[in-house]
Amino acid sequence: MRLALTALIFMIGLFDLFVAASFLFNPLSIAQSLGVVPIAAAGISTLRADFTAFFGVAGAAMMWGAWRRNADLMLVPLLLFAVAFASRAFDLVITGAYPGWPAPMAVELVEVVLLLAGWRFLPHHRIAELTEGL
Repeated sequence: MRLALTALIFMIGLFDLFVAASFLFNPLSIAQSLGVVPIAAAGISTLRADFTAFFGVAGAAMMWGAWRRNADLMLVPLLLFAVAFASRAFDLVITGAYPGWPAPMAVELVEVVLLLAGWRFLPHHRIAELTEGL
């Protein structure tokens, strides 16, 4: 089970890195497929920077954590995707549904559940140990 979970986390992390690369090298195409349309050059720059950072950091941390069998490294992407999911849920309540809304939430939920499973079944430190001295 651990091996399958580790492999799955690694592969999802690789997918996130491909999404990051898509935003870096072809931001207009991928942004439009997600319903995001930049207005000017600053918007393209924001797509390139922010989405590449979000998916790149998440994917790299997932892959590194899976490779090292270290669930501590999976806390960052877990928090990123949990906040993204919660924000989408908040938006759904405030502004209502839109065509295709379940797909991105499903992806984020799968990543959260997968990373929670990674935290549960792979070696890690207790949260209290990670925050000592802060």
